[in-house]
Amino acid sequence: MKRITAVIPRTASAATAMVCIAVTTSVFGGQPALTIYNQNFAVVRDSVPIDLKQGVNNVRFTDTTAHLEPASVILRDPSGKTNLQILEQNYRNDPVSQELLLSLSEGKSIDFLVIEPNKPNTIVQGKIVRSGYVRHSQEAMQRYGQSYAMAQSATAYQSGGMSQPIIEVDGKLRFTLPGQPLFPPLSDDTILKPTIEWQLQADRAGKLDAELAYITGGMSWEANYNIVAPEKSDLLDFVGWITMDNQSGKTFENAKIKLMAGDVSKIQEAERFALARSEELAVSGRMAAPVTEKAFEDYHLYNLARPTTLRDRETKQVEFIRASGVKSERIYVYDGLKIDWNQWRGYRMENIRNNQDIGTEMDTKVAVMREFKNSEANHLGMPLPKGRVRFYKQDDDKQLEFTGENLIDHTPKDETLRVFTGNAFDLVGERLRTNVKVDSSNHWLDESFEIKLRNHKKEPVEIRVVEHLFRWTNWEITEKSDPFTKTNAQTIEFRVPVKADEEKTVRYTVHYSW
Repeated sequence: MKRITAVIPRTASAATAMVCIAVTTSVFGGQPALTIYNQNFAVVRDSVPIDLKQGVNNVRFTDTTAHLEPASVILRDPSGKTNLQILEQNYRNDPVSQELLLSLSEGKSIDFLVIEPNKPNTIVQGKIVRSGYVRHSQEAMQRYGQSYAMAQSATAYQSGGMSQPIIEVDGKLRFTLPGQPLFPPLSDDTILKPTIEWQLQADRAGKLDAELAYITGGMSWEANYNIVAPEKSDLLDFVGWITMDNQSGKTFENAKIKLMAGDVSKIQEAERFALARSEELAVSGRMAAPVTEKAFEDYHLYNLARPTTLRDRETKQVEFIRASGVKSERIYVYDGLKIDWNQWRGYRMENIRNNQDIGTEMDTKVAVMREFKNSEANHLGMPLPKGRVRFYKQDDDKQLEFTGENLIDHTPKDETLRVFTGNAFDLVGERLRTNVKVDSSNHWLDESFEIKLRNHKKEPVEIRVVEHLFRWTNWEITEKSDPFTKTNAQTIEFRVPVKADEEKTVRYTVHYSW
């Protein structure tokens, strides 16, 4: 149990007593719970056992993270039996250190232990004129901006920086410590860990396990996928891992952990906390899989089946999906149009359409893509959170070779994934504009292209030629050498079979009108 101590002045009446309660960091029976978001924050839920007296109680809780957001804290009696009113809440994140104690002792004299080689240890007394300690926090820098940061830097400079204390010894000033400082015992005002202090008004005395919940930074999670293809097959072995990282300053023992996937709006801290708090109402009862998944609001929630310990500064991985026999297709795509659209940002569409030099440069690389459907029929069917996908291929000596990686976005079930893994070594494309005609007075433009595909592989392949008809929204293909499909309003795709050691040419003419 967490130890809770109460100090009651003997002269105080029961109705008006100011009770001091310290909740220390010993392990207690309540199970902490975490919901980690893939946007670098988490919601922490914990239990705080409190022995309340009627009246005002001072409660100190010393087991929070170092990146707690004070405005997000909720403390309540989940049973609703105690009318608990928070009169005041203070969050302190300045744990005791040598520098802090020096600053608290400014203007005072303390002892210093002097240790010198081949000499007995001695003690000298020195007056701390200036500690050199400048108090600030990263949270304050972010809240108050550059002006605050510059003022803090100026203060540090004027005081010589954090490494420049001034100590008076025997009437002379020193800019270094004369020895190891020996401080008096700690006062009640010092803290050893990040601490929340409350003044609580209770309408009656009683013991309760209060529920504490808050948002914290310093925590994140991501998904990683390893996909293995056999030597002569496109049936994939699919393994997904969840990687959790805890840099919050607190260890969570035997915690119940959930992971939220999706693009959660973070406009208001209170809104973000309300969204995160409501998800705990539904809990999966199935414990067979290491990670279970369910839809929550417009996001997806992944629930770790087993409680686990997540230590501070620890990276932990849990397997959440494993599948074999996933059908896939290797696709070759030639998208030869090469345009740096950042160069033309801000230009009117009319200027881009009339500039005949745009779209004449080409790329010769043929992309290698892996395509598979995220469906139950294909042995998958779980909504896949965004993450990195790594592909491996088994060689004829049965060893795995790395063949590429890329990122995928959040992918719902029954959607098709197409992942770029690299460029084909033995496939080459060339894209050339062969003709252009413009009649501005009659508002039309004709443009003709020739795409050459060369296959230096030992087997035939199909190359998908993607063409972007970017000059205007009204277009028509008037001539073509091969059939095509329209994939969106301004994109067409030719599927071209190319034999081994063959060169194949695709030609087409597009007519624009406006």
